[in-house]
Amino acid sequence: MVGDVFHRDCPARMVLDHVTSRWGVLILTALRDGDLRFSELREKIEGISEKMLSQTLRMLLRDGLVSRAVEPSTPPKVTYGLTTLGKGITEPLEGLSGWIRDHAPDILAAQASYDATGP
Repeated sequence: MVGDVFHRDCPARMVLDHVTSRWGVLILTALRDGDLRFSELREKIEGISEKMLSQTLRMLLRDGLVSRAVEPSTPPKVTYGLTTLGKGITEPLEGLSGWIRDHAPDILAAQASYDATGP
């Protein structure tokens, strides 16, 4: 069944995995303000390897969330941007990222408390 992400065979679960992966969230959020070249994305998203950036971009392209434009030049200029579908997911992702950013001190305090006392 397509709409039940709790079912293991639901195709929506695969898309959920792609969108909410660490690199998926960061790439989609990075493209929210406009198109970027591969190198610009890599600079903006600290810690991502070329391999992971390339793999995640391919996955998001396949899902129809990201577009790829190639300008014929030497070397070719390739830019990535959000499709209409991709633009629709960035607002909820920005909300999630904002919530995490706002609550990071509380989460770090909870982790420190847990680590000090155990379960």
